[in-house]
Amino acid sequence: MPTELPIRRRVFTLLVLLVFLFLILTIRIVTLTTVESVALTQRGIRQWTRDGIVYARRGDILDTHGQMLVMSATAYIVSVNPRKVTDEKLFARTVGPVLKLSEESILGKLSSKAKASVTLKRQVSRDDVDILRKLEQSQEVEANAGALLYDEDVRRIYPRGAFLVQTLGLTNIDSVGQSGLEQQYESLLRGTTGRSLTSVDARSQAIYDSENLYVEPTRGSNIKLTIDANIQEICEKAMRECFAVNKANAVHAIAMDPYTGAILAMCSKPDYDPNNPPRNNGEELQSLMRIKIISDAYEPGSTFKVLTAAAALDSGVTTPSDSFYCNAKIKVDGDTIRCWGSPHKAETMTQALQNSCNPVFVELALRMGQERMYHYLKAFGLGNRTQVDLQGEGSGILIPVQSVKNVDLARIGFGQSVAVTPLQLITAACAVVNGGHLMRPYLLKEALAADGSILYRTLPKVVSTPISQETSQTMRELLELVVSKGGAKNAAISGYRIGGKTGTAQVYKEGRIVRDVHIGSFFGFAPANDPRIALLVIVDEADMPVDYGGTTAAPFARQILEDVLPYLGCMPQNGEPQTEVVVPNMIGKPLWEARKELHELGFAVLDDGQGEQVAEQMPASGASLVLGGQVMLYTNPQEPLTMVDLVFVPDVRGLSMVEAARLLRQRELEMAIEGSGIAVSQAPAPGEYVPREHVVTVNFQMPNKW
Repeated sequence: MPTELPIRRRVFTLLVLLVFLFLILTIRIVTLTTVESVALTQRGIRQWTRDGIVYARRGDILDTHGQMLVMSATAYIVSVNPRKVTDEKLFARTVGPVLKLSEESILGKLSSKAKASVTLKRQVSRDDVDILRKLEQSQEVEANAGALLYDEDVRRIYPRGAFLVQTLGLTNIDSVGQSGLEQQYESLLRGTTGRSLTSVDARSQAIYDSENLYVEPTRGSNIKLTIDANIQEICEKAMRECFAVNKANAVHAIAMDPYTGAILAMCSKPDYDPNNPPRNNGEELQSLMRIKIISDAYEPGSTFKVLTAAAALDSGVTTPSDSFYCNAKIKVDGDTIRCWGSPHKAETMTQALQNSCNPVFVELALRMGQERMYHYLKAFGLGNRTQVDLQGEGSGILIPVQSVKNVDLARIGFGQSVAVTPLQLITAACAVVNGGHLMRPYLLKEALAADGSILYRTLPKVVSTPISQETSQTMRELLELVVSKGGAKNAAISGYRIGGKTGTAQVYKEGRIVRDVHIGSFFGFAPANDPRIALLVIVDEADMPVDYGGTTAAPFARQILEDVLPYLGCMPQNGEPQTEVVVPNMIGKPLWEARKELHELGFAVLDDGQGEQVAEQMPASGASLVLGGQVMLYTNPQEPLTMVDLVFVPDVRGLSMVEAARLLRQRELEMAIEGSGIAVSQAPAPGEYVPREHVVTVNFQMPNKW
């Protein structure tokens, strides 16, 4: 009997323990099935499925005729399962060169052992994926099967390379527009992403007979531009030559339909390859990406006289036959304003425009007065953005009318004390020659659905009517005389009626005028009696002894118009065809002899006045100029000034054979192949300028031999 009590106690204690354990298990089961069920389910889904974004194909960007300018191509997201890599250092050393990643970067990603999938790189080309798969098959990556994972991705391709590059803009790694038209029309181009949910086994391999989820992405809309790729290519070629010959800080060209405001071409140098932008140098990339044609304001100089002349004629303060006298200077409120050269003496208003006479345009501005002059400036759109369909547009600088003094007004008359963007200037100048209508410039012609149907179409928009049709007709006639008889003869083309005006503007740095540094420009339109195209060429800080717009910009505007006009179907017109003469070779001749010979041929001659023997000349020998065209002679030895079509050598190191060949072809270069695999060296080196069709020798090696 006494022994039964301890036994009962032990049994009771055991029962209590069992009940307690049962309660704990019950509570845990309830917790797992209720409180933690969602988290556990999600963990299970993550462990046994692979959830991925399916990126939408971004819409294409086309020129006005449907030629491809920007497209999207299939690429891949390359990921790794860190737990399946057997030799991390060898894996990083082998895979790194193919993906252009450092060993340190890959080793850092491999440290995430808790994850079954870590992204190594996005937007990997099919060629590079093929190389990785071959390395896997040959077991050179030192990893178990399934270590590398490949998912579909998309990347942006610019098939023409550095073509309209600032205007088209760039996207980031997620194919989101970051600049230019890519950013402006992001909502149209981007599309809608899809989703892929795939079951995987214990080795992270896809189980294809299971019920997988796939939500199809919706591709973005295509956009068709007003840009004409053929006119753009003509401008690109001319600006490459202009940039090299003038050794300029920058050069710009913009072509426009003067009657609609449709932008036909926009080109700036220097530029960059959008397929391989310098993303590792943010400051440089930002500078190269900026669309300076719409953002940067400058003092236009004498091209602004186009607007002053139109306003003066329209307001009635002058007529084409009105008489003036220039003694090379004029005083306004105690300030002396000088003409650019010797006194022009007695001249009509028509001749003053041909001579680009500063004192006459000072007088015209003062005759109009502040209120009337500003009425026209505002009607021409100055001081306001043009509302072009691009972000980052500047509004220029126009002194508030309540603050402007007579001397300010006088300087505005000939293009000083006012700043405009190139787009503002050409838009206003188009209003002078198109019948008097200020048009809103635009780049988007149509937005297109995937089936080609039109979602949206831009229609020309009249912003204001600053001058009458009669004044516009008169201005076309006067500006034609500037090219045929005045200071813009270097833009003349025999058989064609060209109108235009040159300009030479001062450069300011830290609020001071920089001596002997200028911005040369030329505004032109053709045919002068019924313009099909308007053109503005700007040469920023040419490194030349003489950097006037007539010598730096006008010859390249002529080159553009000479090619564009026949393309537009404008045949040489009857009337007064101008005689063209081939420029002879003056290099090596005494300056006096060269000047005499050129004068006898009917050319105007300028020289730098610094020597006795001709070292260089522009245009080069063999070029054709109309009688009266200007030849510039340089007596100081200069670097050779050639019109050769130079191209920038891209960096192909690290690319596959196919990618290297494609990139070089985009730059119109040939490739000589040595070895096989991935490009490890090249000659000429990246960044050099070489002639078109130059052969670039590229050495290739397989990654395991590095």
